[in-house]
Amino acid sequence: MADTPLAGLRIVVTRPQQQAAGLAQRIAELGGIPLSFPLLDIGPAPDQSALHEFAQHAGQYQLLIFISPNAVNYGMAALCAVPQQVQVAAVGQGSARALREHGIEQAIVPAERFDSEALLALPELQNVSGWRIAILRGDGGRELLGDTLKARGAEVEYVTCYRRSKAKLDVAALRAAKPDAVTLTSSEALAHLDAALGAAAAAFRTTTPLFVPHPRIATVARALGWQRVLPTANGDDGLCAGLVAWAAQLTR
Repeated sequence: MADTPLAGLRIVVTRPQQQAAGLAQRIAELGGIPLSFPLLDIGPAPDQSALHEFAQHAGQYQLLIFISPNAVNYGMAALCAVPQQVQVAAVGQGSARALREHGIEQAIVPAERFDSEALLALPELQNVSGWRIAILRGDGGRELLGDTLKARGAEVEYVTCYRRSKAKLDVAALRAAKPDAVTLTSSEALAHLDAALGAAAAAFRTTTPLFVPHPRIATVARALGWQRVLPTANGDDGLCAGLVAWAAQLTR
């Protein structure tokens, strides 16, 4: 039992299909039953021309910032390689791992919190006046990173690498699976889940533990009425540690 602290617990993994396997495997290794319920679909940006135009002139930038693993994968598909003189940054460790898979070992990345605020706090991003910076991301998103870098004197351009869209959701199947807990890693995905639950939302919000790896997502969840919001540390390690700690309380 010590090796399978999540034994028999049904844990919903709501990440996009392309990113869910790692967390699902970790949950299974801990004895849990991962239930795949992707809330977002990820695909290429509808208009690829801007991305390919950027790729042709990437050597003119001082810094490329990748917002997510999807930004890395779709962005690097267009870039093929980052020009040697251009620095690279990533918001989180997942993006840094994706960069390493593309042969980029050196990246500016926060060591603890993985968000725009943590990246902006790093010394490497303080003196950027006169820099030309590209932020590679999905369609839309927070403007804090770009706005702050502009305020520090940088010229900032957003490059849309991929598109997020609402996944087709079978809420009846989710309810039938009788999940014990839900993991959720995106405020946007939370909004989709809340809307999709419809009449079942009240019961889920009241009884189902919701594990989230960022305070911002927790704030949104509580504002929507979720009663059992359990913040965790970042990444798969943080989510799994939170799940294990919660499961230990169930057995007491």
